[in-house]
Amino acid sequence: MTLYHAHDGQPRCGWCVSTSDFLPYHDNEWGYPVADDQRLFEKISLEGFQAGLSWRTILAKRNNLRAAFADFAIDRVAQFGPAETDRLLQDAGIIRHRGKIEAVINNARCAQALIDEAGSLAAFIWRFEPDPASLPEPQSVTTSAESVALSKALKKRGWKFVGPTTLYAFMQAMGLINDHLPGCAWRAQAAAARAAFQPPR
Repeated sequence: MTLYHAHDGQPRCGWCVSTSDFLPYHDNEWGYPVADDQRLFEKISLEGFQAGLSWRTILAKRNNLRAAFADFAIDRVAQFGPAETDRLLQDAGIIRHRGKIEAVINNARCAQALIDEAGSLAAFIWRFEPDPASLPEPQSVTTSAESVALSKALKKRGWKFVGPTTLYAFMQAMGLINDHLPGCAWRAQAAAARAAFQPPR
């Protein structure tokens, strides 16, 4: 993996070069720890929508997806029924894939049960944070023992579209893994954010 120097001269992870939309996402979101259940649920949902597609496609449709799924508020999405599914299948601004749409609704209901079990979605997910010393070179793998374990744990509880690769990307984005490349100006910032972050229990 190589570094990319944008207009400001700062070195960034090379995948930023794909589109200008990636720069704010990389700089302000990717790799920073998140403890908010709604944001975590949104990201799992978006990663599920990405299956077979590019993140560029999902990022371009993210605002439409937020509007369609009530900002991914877990309790609201859990109440969606057949009428909402039919509405979403007619929405040209999102990914009109029945299986993925139904998975988000199903997963919202599963998230409610998981919150009852663990206290919060965040408390459950952060149990699977890997030991930083055990991590391979940044951006060199697409799954890990922890993403496999989290996938199995969620599937056991009825979640869908939560395979190990999907969840590894989720863990990268939500700060459970700092996968910014060495030399990326944002690697140290993500590390500092994680050092100041208290995982929910």
